[in-house]
Amino acid sequence: MECLKLIASPKFTDKRTGYLGAMMLLDERQDAHLLITNSMKRDLEHSSPLIQGLALCTLACLGSTEMCRDLSGEVERLLRSSTTHVKKKAVLCAVHIIRKVPELIEMFIPVSEELLGEKRHGVWYGAVLLAAEICLKHPEASKRFRKLFPLLLQKLRHIMSEYSPEHAVSGVTDPFLQVRLLKLMKILGQHDESVCDAMGDLLAQVSTCTETQSNAGNAVLYETVLTIVDTKSASGLRVLAVNILGRFLLSNDKNIRYVALTSLQRLVQTDNAAVQRHRATIVEFLRHTDTSVNRRALELCFALVNETNIRVMMKELQRFLQTCSPDLKEQCASGIFLSAERFSPSKRWHIDTIMETLMRAGESVRDDAVSHLINLVREATELHAYIVQRLFKAVREDIGQQPLVQVASWCIGEYGDLLLLGSCEEVTPLQVTEDEVLDVLEGILQSHISTPSTRAYTLTAIMKLSTRFKQCIDRIRRVVSIYGSCHDVELQQRAVEYNALFKKYDHMRPAILEKMPMEEKSIAGESVPEESNKPHQNQISTKQPVSEVTDLLGLLGETTDNLTTPIPIMVQTVTQDLPNGGSLLDLLDDTPAPALDPLVVYDKDGLYIEFTFLRPPSNPALLVITSCSTNNSATDMTDFQMQAAVPKSVQLQLQAPSGSLLGAFGIGSITQCIRILNPQKVSLKMRLRFAFSQSGNFVQETREVSNFPAGTWQ
Repeated sequence: MECLKLIASPKFTDKRTGYLGAMMLLDERQDAHLLITNSMKRDLEHSSPLIQGLALCTLACLGSTEMCRDLSGEVERLLRSSTTHVKKKAVLCAVHIIRKVPELIEMFIPVSEELLGEKRHGVWYGAVLLAAEICLKHPEASKRFRKLFPLLLQKLRHIMSEYSPEHAVSGVTDPFLQVRLLKLMKILGQHDESVCDAMGDLLAQVSTCTETQSNAGNAVLYETVLTIVDTKSASGLRVLAVNILGRFLLSNDKNIRYVALTSLQRLVQTDNAAVQRHRATIVEFLRHTDTSVNRRALELCFALVNETNIRVMMKELQRFLQTCSPDLKEQCASGIFLSAERFSPSKRWHIDTIMETLMRAGESVRDDAVSHLINLVREATELHAYIVQRLFKAVREDIGQQPLVQVASWCIGEYGDLLLLGSCEEVTPLQVTEDEVLDVLEGILQSHISTPSTRAYTLTAIMKLSTRFKQCIDRIRRVVSIYGSCHDVELQQRAVEYNALFKKYDHMRPAILEKMPMEEKSIAGESVPEESNKPHQNQISTKQPVSEVTDLLGLLGETTDNLTTPIPIMVQTVTQDLPNGGSLLDLLDDTPAPALDPLVVYDKDGLYIEFTFLRPPSNPALLVITSCSTNNSATDMTDFQMQAAVPKSVQLQLQAPSGSLLGAFGIGSITQCIRILNPQKVSLKMRLRFAFSQSGNFVQETREVSNFPAGTWQ
């Protein structure tokens, strides 16, 4: 209340104290700040520019939506003031108003165009900031500001050509205004090729003439690079932008290096060849002492990996994995797995790389790394002898890396007979006996560092060796019986079952413990489940009210209520939705279905969504769509959700997704099944809406898909 009294005082000193107190003590969440609205309105109409400035500063600092709406008229009037001091404060206050109340933008567009004709740097800075904010909040206004684009070019050329000591910072004339002008040009040029062409020469001039020995010059160059990257600039300018970032990489300032690495990630997708020229320098930053620089360099290295440099890059990344900090090991190991899967030159190299990663990363690898390597080993039939010998040698020397020990235990259990044969052309064969193999496995079981999962793998491996070894059956029986009274329930259960196999079903043991068969693939390329008739947790969709989804369905041209979102409910396997009561396995019968090309439905800002199709011959009216979403950007996407809608003549069921996290650089993916029943064979249209969080920002996109292949609905 004392602040309110001081603000209402006619003395300038009292008003200044009151306004300063209000800015420090109040904010828009407190109703008390609304009490000063009338006083501020009087002060905005005051004849003294100093008092007007106090009110403008306070409004820009704590103005709420209601206060901004009430005082917007006075601010718009002061934007035409003859006093530069007032005009500078009013334009910044206008920026705050349109941020709080976007519907007032139209009020400020004419005056902002007038302000761009000002000559004073302070007012010009505010005018450029106001114009940029208007264009961001109201893209249609960009058309009006593009007419003033020649004026912006002229102003930037004037700033660069004339040195003004009054506005210079470290030898660079008004870098703050230069940066703001470049940002406005970037906004105006994002969707207009003529604007991009007009500013091409100027961007090249800024890039070559700006001083690089100070942070002020580097800030201007950095904004120039962002302008080139975010607009449809010529390829020559993009190469120039990469070269500027290359110079940043050689800077002694680690902050500038970090900025360069971050910016190169935005260019690597479109100008990979230009970024590749700086690969050696980028790899050097893996040995930098700053962890944040290491992280950015690591992300960029994975983005640079391709078929031609995979071997060289993997050596550097494996070396980094061995020495990096623990918080980077998981990211590095995951990136190595993904890169090896994408670009491996041979199957043996792929398996060797993953084994080396498991040896170095230890517990930092992803949970699915063990099963992934086991699947690779199982498919590489010609390398089984080499793999089992190498893994046996590794665990005989060190059992500290638990994921590697789990893979080794599985391989020894499956291919222990090949280990005894000692026939391997790739490496010098090991000569081991059955007892030596069992000694190693028993050592793993008894080690205090072995996890319950590792012991389970090892116990199963020992049991499997009972059908591969001939001389140590009694020893294997004793080991298994010991763990029948183990404190670990899972291990005890396995041991009891294995004991029963020895005692009651010994005649069936060779068949039960034979080698794992190759994984069968369905027509769609997915694994065929072994059992399909058991109750399981399925996902069924529920209809939402039409009023909630008209924004999603408006472009489909007809009213429908087929928008679905997956909701988990415990139900029996859904068969009644399929004609004739068939199960989902009916889709995978022996009759080959006609091949349908996949369809890319979204590819923007790193998010890539592809549909693959399956039409079972037994039910031509049914279409099964598998959506696969990946994230090729540099940051993770969390809480990913997708909704779908179709016309009412088509029935749609959207099943639950496989997850909600899309890792950066394509690490991991989310699959989701969409079942469509189209008995009338109408042309298929679909409206998709997906939402996710990235870098703290919520993103929601909508896309209409109408280019489905004819084979999906005819």
